[in-house]
Amino acid sequence: MSYIINGKELALSLKQEMAANVATFTEKYGRVPHLVVILVGEDPGSVSYVTGKAKASEEVGIKNTTIRKEATISEEELLGIIADLNADDSVDGILVQLPLPKHIDSDKVIAAISAEKDVDGFHPMNVANLWLKQPCTLPCTPKGIIKLLKRANVEIAGKDVVVIGRSNIVGLPVSKLLLNENATVTIAHSRTKDLAEVTRRADILVVAIGRPKFVTADMVKEGAVVIDVGVNRDPETKKLCGDVDFAAIEPKASAITPVPGGVGPMTICCLMENTIECFLRKMEK
Repeated sequence: MSYIINGKELALSLKQEMAANVATFTEKYGRVPHLVVILVGEDPGSVSYVTGKAKASEEVGIKNTTIRKEATISEEELLGIIADLNADDSVDGILVQLPLPKHIDSDKVIAAISAEKDVDGFHPMNVANLWLKQPCTLPCTPKGIIKLLKRANVEIAGKDVVVIGRSNIVGLPVSKLLLNENATVTIAHSRTKDLAEVTRRADILVVAIGRPKFVTADMVKEGAVVIDVGVNRDPETKKLCGDVDFAAIEPKASAITPVPGGVGPMTICCLMENTIECFLRKMEK
């Protein structure tokens, strides 16, 4: 039986710590942090994520504003809203919920957000500073993964880590954070030859490819730590599942994250932490 790394439990504990800290801010700084989330369209997944962010803000004591816009909004109008929020001194964090409609250039929208208010850690300056080991806002999911590993007392330094997936949102930044923790990191992807042979070398396996139950038991070394970033619908049961076959791998792994209740809650928790950090950097200037 492996140790189940409970992201829900850790997120709850961290949010309680943040709430106690935020409760002192009005007296210290005259106000609390303010996060603005922009939701374009009515994609069910996006609506669910935005609702979760508003709930977490309330739990932590952060002011949350959600700006909802029709999917037909022009790119120009969206960029105008972002420019206004950048100029608004009462706003500390700006997040545009992805994905955006096809007629809007997501990269242009992300780059338009002030780097100081970019709570997702996606702005080109924050990405550059991550790779240069300079102070920056870290992307939420990779940051949450490192916190989960540390809270589970997983030794990262010197370990062989395989990350499946090379997205700008998870795969690449988590690889850099693991390198910063002195792991030896291999990034695998759809073109990797003999993928199972590569993944069986991993002491820590991070899977972020968006394919239900893609990683099977034969791809995992006995005693490996498995971090499952995927959120999918099982084609058979229609229930939420990850990118790894949890039932088959759990007896083999030394520690594993479940889906749901693993990485997901930590992503939203780290968004709250990033909003607080952006606020404090501004206040302490």
